[in-house]
This record gives sequence, structure tokens and C-alpha cells, in this order.
Amino acid sequence: MNPRLDRLHAYPFERLARLKAGVSPSAGLAHIAMSIGEPQHAPPAFVLESLRANLHRLGSYPATGGLPELRAAAARWLERRFGLQREGASPAPRVNPETMVLPCNGTREALFSFLQAVIDDSTAPVVAMPNPFYQIYEGAALLAGAEPHFLNTTAATGYLPDLDAVSEQAWRRCQVLFLCSPGNPTGAVLPVDFLRRALTLAERHDFVIAADECYTEIYLDEDSPPPGLLQAAMAAGHDGFERCVVFHSLSKRSSVPGLRSGFVAGDPKVLSRFLLYRTYHGSAMPLPTQFASSAAWDDDGHAATNRRLYQEKFAKVIPILSGVLDVERPSGGFYLWTDVRGDDERFTRDLFAEQNVTVLPGSYLARGAGTGASDPASRSNPGAGRVRISLVPGFEQCIEAAERIREFIQGHR
Repeated sequence: MNPRLDRLHAYPFERLARLKAGVSPSAGLAHIAMSIGEPQHAPPAFVLESLRANLHRLGSYPATGGLPELRAAAARWLERRFGLQREGASPAPRVNPETMVLPCNGTREALFSFLQAVIDDSTAPVVAMPNPFYQIYEGAALLAGAEPHFLNTTAATGYLPDLDAVSEQAWRRCQVLFLCSPGNPTGAVLPVDFLRRALTLAERHDFVIAADECYTEIYLDEDSPPPGLLQAAMAAGHDGFERCVVFHSLSKRSSVPGLRSGFVAGDPKVLSRFLLYRTYHGSAMPLPTQFASSAAWDDDGHAATNRRLYQEKFAKVIPILSGVLDVERPSGGFYLWTDVRGDDERFTRDLFAEQNVTVLPGSYLARGAGTGASDPASRSNPGAGRVRISLVPGFEQCIEAAERIREFIQGHR
């Protein structure tokens, strides 16, 4: 067996299942799951209709590079969403769909396989990533033979990765820098100036920036959508998006997590090698999914409707919790990342036992010197003492869960 498998940590939800094992929730309360970021809003009807209308295409093998229609729809969306259009009456596309876009079966699959394709493990490589983080970043780095380098995102840094904490030696070894904006779990948005600074570091040390932007359509201020890496690259004069790769998904934007549909875009030199890898990896997207995805990327109205549902949830839930927790309205995403002022595992387990509400311990999403919030050494774990609350259930369920959490905390004061 691959010895690198032994370096993998247990996945957060495996740890959560062990934490809850043997606990019997109070009778009479329906379970409300707020631990996983699995959107539960109704999927757009026109996406489902397109999927059904193209089921007959399951009789054909899809090409790894995807349909021209899908790549073009993704490129058009990038240009609309991030203002990447060229000027002129009939301008050429800024994002070339033939060389700058690849479909993928959700960002999770692409984030993992990307490192397997780009890491040169003969040079003691480093993969830098925010901490806390989406666990795929770490697992992909370890299995590619790289050393994860964690950049803490705390209240002191405005929940932005601390680039200043990285030594010159680590930057020289860095081959990929993962960024996530809006952040999971913090909801922090990386401003253009931060992204441009990261681009300067990438150019100086010759590494690739892999920007996970799957939450970019979930934000709370309609007048201030989160900027993207390609947008920052263009502002810096990098029209070819050198060393830039972005990952986008329909799971959050269109509330279709089971469709497993996304795309990767950016530097054509990097993507050409990634396409070669994917041709052997066997990751072609089924044709019905491609047609349904094309329709979804070409429509912005349903994404705005979906976003407003999350905005309404935050508007209702935060006032309920604000008297008992330090909850802040995040800039983006659909999580509350809150300090429970104690052991995050105990909080999670006891909340489940007494109120049948499941949240996720923050220490499961980060790395530090300790192994749990009860360990004094774990203070270096930036997730310790926090929980992630996902506002993905229905509107009324989110309100009920917030009321149960408030009741739970009040009962323990």
C-alpha cells in the first residue's frame, strides 16, 4: 500500500461520528444537522429539466476536456462575474474557453487531483494553505509527497492567511499556495490587495496559486461581491493569468451538490498539463451533467435567489444567538464561526445530547500542537474552542436550531 496513506488524518466527519457515538439525544426533538456544508435549497427547475432532457446521451463516452458549450458558458460567467471582459464592439474573450477552462466533477475532486498533477516531489515541496482549512488541501498535499505549511487565519489577522508568518526558506520550497475566498469556515473575503500581494510572491518564488472560490456566489452585501484571483491578476497586468488557477462549483451557487459539477480555469500552461493528467485519471463529466451545467452557468437569476435565502437566514439567526454567543455576520459563505469559550468537542457532544442539533468542532478543521480543545497545547490550533454552524437546512429549521442552541447555552450558565 502507498505509505503516504498513513500520514492522512481522520476526516472531520469521521471524528464527529466517533464523538457522537453512544450519545442518545433527548426524545421528542427532530434532528437538525448543521455540521456539513451540504446545501439543502431546492435546485433550479431548469437545471433538472436539462438533465432529464439529455439522459439519452448516457450512451456516449464524454471527452475529458468537456463540451465546447460548457467551457464557453463557464468562461462567459467568469467574465460577467469578475468583470474580465475586454473592451470593444466585438472583443475577443478574456478567458479563452479552449485553453483556460476545464470541467471537473466538483471542486473536491479537482482540488485533490490538481496537486497530484503539479507537485514535483523530488524537491522537498511545500504546499501552503490557510488554517483552519478544507481538509482536501492537506490530504492532497500529503499524498502528492508535499509538506503542508499552515497559515493561521485568526481574529488577529482579520481571518486572512498570515503571509508574513511564512519564512523565506518556506516560500522558496513552496510549489502551491491554496487560498479560499470566501473562507471555509471563517467566511472572510480576500481583498484584491491581498490577492495581488500573493501574486507578487508567486512570481518571485515561482509557485502556483490555487484559489478555491466555490463560495464566491454566497455573500451578504449585494453591493460588494467577493473579488476573485483572475480579477486581481488582470488588475496586476497578468492577462494570461500566469500561475493562477481558480476552482468553481455549482454545489453552493446553484444548490446542486449531488450534480458534482464544477470547473477549473486559469493559466493555460498549467491547465494543459492538468488536462493530460485528467485524461489518464478518468475524470470526464457525464454529458447530461455537462448540458445541465451549461444552463446553470448561463443563468445568474437563480444564483441571486439562492443567495438571498442565506441572507435571510443570517438576518434571523444572528439576533437569536447574539445574546449568548459572539456571532458575527460573515462577509461570505453560509457558516457561523463562533467562539464557544470552552471545549469545542464537549460543546458539540452536549448540544447533540440535549438539543439534537449537530455542529462541527472547530478543532477538527485546523491543525496545531495539540489534539483537542481540552489539551493546553491545542491553543496553537486556531480552531480550538470554536464551532462551525452551517446554515444549510430550511429557513424554519435554522431558526429552530438557533433557538435550541440559545436554550442550551442559557441552561449551562
